[in-house]
Amino acid sequence: MNKEAQVRFHPETGVELARGVRPVRLSFKSQAMVVDMPGWYSKDDVAGENGLFDKKDMLVSDRAINLMKAREFGLLLPKQIKKIRLALGLSQRDAGHYIGGGPNAFQKYESGDVLLSKSADTALRLLAADPNRLEEIMHCDAA
Repeated sequence: MNKEAQVRFHPETGVELARGVRPVRLSFKSQAMVVDMPGWYSKDDVAGENGLFDKKDMLVSDRAINLMKAREFGLLLPKQIKKIRLALGLSQRDAGHYIGGGPNAFQKYESGDVLLSKSADTALRLLAADPNRLEEIMHCDAA
């Protein structure tokens, strides 16, 4: 990649910024974590406090905050959601259809882009405890 693509100037201060990753501390209520945050930083910004971030960069912090929210609220975490869905033998699309959220919901839940609703969390926990109940849900849908 050429140097032009790797250098930017801060729109307010005019300071030269370069593409990089910095450890950034995020928190939500009682939860806290440090994430490696990609973005545009000045060479003096070692703490990642004054970076500029694009939409793709923000996915990193958004997913970390959603993870902290899930922990804080006692919801299933993305890896747990995927594990239960796979144990039930459902595709992401089918899980969205039978459990709720729509055709793309489980892709978003499992990536951490969207928090699982309390009702979907409860349904997944019940199905994890008794997978035979899935047949009931699927039968209700066919009626």
